[in-house]
Amino acid sequence: MGQQETTQGSKPDLAHHDRWRLLESAPDAMVIVDEAGRIAFANSHVERMFGYDPRELLGQPVEVLAPEAVRGAHVRHRSEYEAAPRTREMGSNLELKGRRKDGSTFPVEISLSPLEEYGGHFVVSAIRDMTERRQIHEALRLSEERFRRLVAEVKDYAIFMLDPEGKVKTWNEGAERIKGYRADEIIGRHFSCFYASEDIERGKPDEDLKIATREGRLEDEGWRIRKDGSRFWSSGVITTLHDEKGKLLGFGKVTRDITERKRVREAFLLEVTNVLLSNLDITKLLAAIGSCIVQVKPFDYATLSLYDSETKKLRVHPIGTAPGMPPLPMGMLVPITGSPEGWSYVSRKPLIFTDSSEEQFPYKLPQYLVQASVKAGCWIPLIAREGPLGTLNLFSRHAMAFGDEDLDGLVQVASQVAVALDTALAFQRMADLNARLEKERLYFESELRTENKFEEIIGESKLLKPVLKQIETVAPTDSTVLILGETGTGKERLARAVHDLSPRRDRAFVRVNCASVPAGLLESELFGHEKGAFTGAISQRIGRFELAHQGTLFLDEVGEIPLELQSKLLRVLQEKQFERVGSSRTLTSDVRIVAATNRDLTKLMATGQFRSDLFYRLSVFPVLVPPLRDRREDIPLLVHYFLSKFAKRLGRRVDIVSPETMEAFCRYPWPGNVRELEHVIERAVILSPGPELQISLVELAQPDAVVPKAVATLEDIEREHILRVLRETRGKIGGPGGAAERLGMNRTTLNSRMQKLHISRKEF
Repeated sequence: MGQQETTQGSKPDLAHHDRWRLLESAPDAMVIVDEAGRIAFANSHVERMFGYDPRELLGQPVEVLAPEAVRGAHVRHRSEYEAAPRTREMGSNLELKGRRKDGSTFPVEISLSPLEEYGGHFVVSAIRDMTERRQIHEALRLSEERFRRLVAEVKDYAIFMLDPEGKVKTWNEGAERIKGYRADEIIGRHFSCFYASEDIERGKPDEDLKIATREGRLEDEGWRIRKDGSRFWSSGVITTLHDEKGKLLGFGKVTRDITERKRVREAFLLEVTNVLLSNLDITKLLAAIGSCIVQVKPFDYATLSLYDSETKKLRVHPIGTAPGMPPLPMGMLVPITGSPEGWSYVSRKPLIFTDSSEEQFPYKLPQYLVQASVKAGCWIPLIAREGPLGTLNLFSRHAMAFGDEDLDGLVQVASQVAVALDTALAFQRMADLNARLEKERLYFESELRTENKFEEIIGESKLLKPVLKQIETVAPTDSTVLILGETGTGKERLARAVHDLSPRRDRAFVRVNCASVPAGLLESELFGHEKGAFTGAISQRIGRFELAHQGTLFLDEVGEIPLELQSKLLRVLQEKQFERVGSSRTLTSDVRIVAATNRDLTKLMATGQFRSDLFYRLSVFPVLVPPLRDRREDIPLLVHYFLSKFAKRLGRRVDIVSPETMEAFCRYPWPGNVRELEHVIERAVILSPGPELQISLVELAQPDAVVPKAVATLEDIEREHILRVLRETRGKIGGPGGAAERLGMNRTTLNSRMQKLHISRKEF
């Protein structure tokens, strides 16, 4: 009941009651009336609507807000309401009026709600000024009445109005004649009854109203249905109707039966279309166009001006010359600005020139037409699905040869010419594209793949081909492969190629990046763990060796494996056995190992960070991947490969690389190798606004780009390691503590390796 308190028998200050003051935020005038019919509260909207200060209304009978003529009736209605109070919402179709302080009256709507407060009965009234809405309704009524009188006499057109939902509101005599419905049969029905069943199934009536609402106007042609079920070809316009505030009131619909015109037009256009579309060769098509047009309108010269994207001008193609006329020059270029062809092309409107309009005509005819005594011309735009292609141009030596009455037929023919040209040009583009794609296919098949066995390893350089041959040689075996190379040279792709070319190709290829897994979790990652083996081990986990059973395990960044884990890895490589973390049960796994690193394992062995026996176990078959800067001839191939890949993925049409950009690509040292090039191309495709790849040449011309030191060959690494061990054993090869024992090999094997590596005794 709010914060106010009253003494027994005292009357509360209702006008300042906290709960009632909330009515100040209401959008309508709010009045609270007590049981005696006197105003106990009025909000500030009452003053704006009625002109009374809310304070001077307090205690006044509520009838002060009603016209004098109805005050007596209002008292009776109030008494009846108090006898049976109930909620009455606005919009009760009652003609109610309010009275301002100055005596003027205005239409209102009122809602009533009973209220019990302080042990008494009150009525809450919300009052809304309906003056503006009534004015709008009256204006609309008068507008509709004028519209009905206007269209009633129009008999060649069906003219009617629809409400916002598409129901018929008005109907003229022309609509009854064309569609067969009387007004009393159709008013109130949805206009979709005029549409063919196939159009209704695909939702065309509702879609037409949506388009008209969005665009303000919709012109359309199509089959429509009469009352008797017969069809007629309709040309119609739907226009939206709004009030002055922009609210949609409905639609105006004008329809005309043009079935006979359609039949005549279709017969001629069918003949023209058959001739044009049977000639997909551009040269033959141009000749066919001229022979078709002369059936519509005689001419002395006929040309086509087609847009040339290279020159950004219109190129003129002669397509017809009357007998006795001198031939037209071939391949002329016409600027778009300042020429009648250009005006028609840009505006998409036809243009006519006659001898009588010479003074007003803003363009000069070309000299070759003036010399041929041409006195009239007609330029018709050729508009295809994607936009204008150019213009159809007719010229005559007879002044007044072309008039407005010729335009309809010429525009129809021009539309068919545009379709035929668009189709022929599309076929030509498709043929050119197929030819280019076939050349690219042959090129990539012969140059970018080694016998089609390395699908994503791009290159044909003399340094890369031996690497691919090594992969092809070792893949069918089960030998362990160690891939050496800088970051980004494609070591993982070579590892996948080893797997894909091996008998294990149908099994799993499992990858572990030893650098990305924390040292404390790497053992669990490789071998798995049992539930409860360590904090966080809430369930059993299968390790990568188990997952890769009978497949290939790729150990990327193998140089990052902690020393304490290397012995366990060596055991798996030698015995194919291991235990999960937290388990004593020995598991067996048949796995082919491919390892990779960008680190100098020789230095790691020298500092005790990498076991030499693990090194020799991993390097059964070493493969050294050359850095990109050493095989620059592969850079253009890689650029085009990545460009095609990312343009397709990102949905962009970027397929041109300028010579300057390609030269910058080839000159840059690529410290990040192929991966860096790939990322640069992806970023450039995203940023390129057009078909040409855009990239900052400054970015690729940094003179002090850091180039990593080349990785030593495996033989160099092995030679240095053996020499270091021989020096540490002071030349002792066999026996306890000798170099052979420390290197984990037989004396004879060590001697053989020393001979192969050309290690002489004087070196140690």
